[in-house]
Amino acid sequence: MAKKTNLDHTELLVLSLLAQEDMYGYQMIAELARQSDHTFEMKEGTLYPVLHTLEHGGAVSSYRAAATAGKERKYYHLTKKGLELLQEERDQWRKYAGAVESVLQSVPDAA
Repeated sequence: MAKKTNLDHTELLVLSLLAQEDMYGYQMIAELARQSDHTFEMKEGTLYPVLHTLEHGGAVSSYRAAATAGKERKYYHLTKKGLELLQEERDQWRKYAGAVESVLQSVPDAA
């Protein structure tokens, strides 16, 4: 039997964003919307619990730095453990998506 994934896809998206560069919360929300052509419109109430869980698990670290306007922001950084987790979860996602695509290919298109 194939390994069933318990992946929270929100975590996969957040890890993927942080693999690109360190970001602060609102930046992640905006960048996710931009990169997904607004398919994903994440709310702060969804993002911050995910970030806190990832940080608690050692996949993400945070630091404070001044932004261009001089306001201090909390930035999140993907750790080595987070990069390893991203690779594992990305592999699981690709396997899952490939299996779904295999099933869909056997369904005829609607006329």
